[in-house]
Amino acid sequence: MDEFSFIQSIQPKFYRQSSLIKGIQDDAAVFRAPASDIVTAVDTMVEGVHFTKDTMAPYHVGHRVLAANISDLAAMGSTPAYYLVSITIPSHWEEQELHDLYAGMDTLAAGYHMDLIGGDTVSGQELSVTVTVIGMVDKNKARYRSVAQPADVVFVTGTLGDSRGGLEWLLKEGENPDKETAFLVERHRMPLPRVSFAAGLSNLKRVALNDISDGIANEANEIAEASDVDLIIDADYLPYSDALMHVYPDRYKEWMLSGGEDFELLGTVPEKDWERVQQTAEQLKLRITRVGSVTSKRQAEASVYLQEHGQRKRLEKSGYTHLRSE
Repeated sequence: MDEFSFIQSIQPKFYRQSSLIKGIQDDAAVFRAPASDIVTAVDTMVEGVHFTKDTMAPYHVGHRVLAANISDLAAMGSTPAYYLVSITIPSHWEEQELHDLYAGMDTLAAGYHMDLIGGDTVSGQELSVTVTVIGMVDKNKARYRSVAQPADVVFVTGTLGDSRGGLEWLLKEGENPDKETAFLVERHRMPLPRVSFAAGLSNLKRVALNDISDGIANEANEIAEASDVDLIIDADYLPYSDALMHVYPDRYKEWMLSGGEDFELLGTVPEKDWERVQQTAEQLKLRITRVGSVTSKRQAEASVYLQEHGQRKRLEKSGYTHLRSE
């Protein structure tokens, strides 16, 4: 199939967003959102770096690359609206596999009423999928990492380390998962961004959010640095699933901190608003855990400290870091 035929085959038959004026049918898309601020994010998945066919079917690749971007929008308090896909296609990927990849994106997008409005298609040596997402948020309501203040509650959604456990099992075992390992694999392949939870906090005046893509050790440090404060994380309160603890009893504590790619949300909120955060999570049947607090800086540099066994030690950035040599 040539490029133009392929583009024609993935073109949406209808659009979901009323603000869209012109979709894929022209040189560029046009939308109008006069009452909102626009939020954008972009992410890339490369075969052999972020996934292989041994760990993911094409459908999972599509779901996951879009989910990673939607999670960034959730961390900004934004409602997803549009996405664009730029894909490099190698000769060893078959046409049906490509359609399955787009189906993974489209199924997830439908849940958020998102429209595919453009992109690019080229040939190359390895599959690379770059997705750009566009979301909307009420004016001056976007959430920033830089608003955490001393005495805030630090919280996290869901459980941590599951995706890393799922990847480990896929790399080492690969087939015939039992109930617990199937849960971990699903968490790795089909993460669910916390858009509804973030939207439920829209009436709160001040919330700092960060999506957990590279591990809580990284994300907590990003909030600390952006807000120029210290974060104290209590190791005993970090949430983990029974499946992760049972399957990997010697690794789950490490993976909670640095496993990454869970796409949960780490946040801070004033103490007076913590009950509202809990209520929002309860309404969504989403696990929410208070894991620490925000304090003034101890030293010149903002830091994160892990409190464990009555002692505090500095929690350095760890986990997956792009372009790192090791």
